Amino acid sequence: MGEPRCAVVTGAARGIGAAVVERLVHNEWRVVATDLCGDIPGAHYRLATEEQLVSLARRWPETVRAVPADVRDQEALRNAVAEAEAAFGGVDAAVAAAAVIAGGKPLWETPDVAWDALFEVGVRGVANLATTAVPAMLRRPEPRSGRFVALASAAAHRGLYHLAGYNAAKHAVVGLVRGLAADLRGTGITAMAVSPGSTRTDMLQATAELYDLPNVEEFSTHQFLDRLLEPEEVAAAVCWLCSPESSALTGTVVHADGGFTA
Repeated sequence: MGEPRCAVVTGAARGIGAAVVERLVHNEWRVVATDLCGDIPGAHYRLATEEQLVSLARRWPETVRAVPADVRDQEALRNAVAEAEAAFGGVDAAVAAAAVIAGGKPLWETPDVAWDALFEVGVRGVANLATTAVPAMLRRPEPRSGRFVALASAAAHRGLYHLAGYNAAKHAVVGLVRGLAADLRGTGITAMAVSPGSTRTDMLQATAELYDLPNVEEFSTHQFLDRLLEPEEVAAAVCWLCSPESSALTGTVVHADGGFTA
């Protein structure tokens, strides 16, 4: 099978990011798992904790390294990539899963602090991971098969009520991936986005609270599957894109959304 491959995953402490880590490990990858491990202004709900990140890594002490890192801090991500190279010999994939939800008001009433959270974490964070991880993937000898995968959202393709800032941020992720794919032309490294639909995560619960909904189940009515997605289902799409089998795809979006945008 060859040498084990290594991925750096942001937003890894819970939700889709944690499911990606678990699936990669089961596919015999090595993983450096990162998360902010703290709350930020503009996000009205509790974000993942360091204990959640450490607990995830503790399940696979030989193959997962937990590195608390704020994706808004390029130097912190550079340290995470350096850990991957030192511990596991290099970087073969980077998965940008870190994001927050903010909004709940019309565009003209959305405060700057919400915009800052959405774009600094959800867009600049993706760019920071690319800036630090892509050079490491380019250090792999040719022929390469590096993969950069960013989590966008069905919100990148459909307008959502009182979430214009989130719509804009996720549109930006798709545009970033397309531009990155063009920059990577001929290198053997691809760049892709995955746009999930409503997935059973803490972020979806926070979205329900923005809409004053009693629970998250109402979101399932927008999907042809008539149910919420599980994080593991979205992770399956992400991890397939990390594999050699996805070699024909770059610069586009996989809609793992249960039919939300169909």
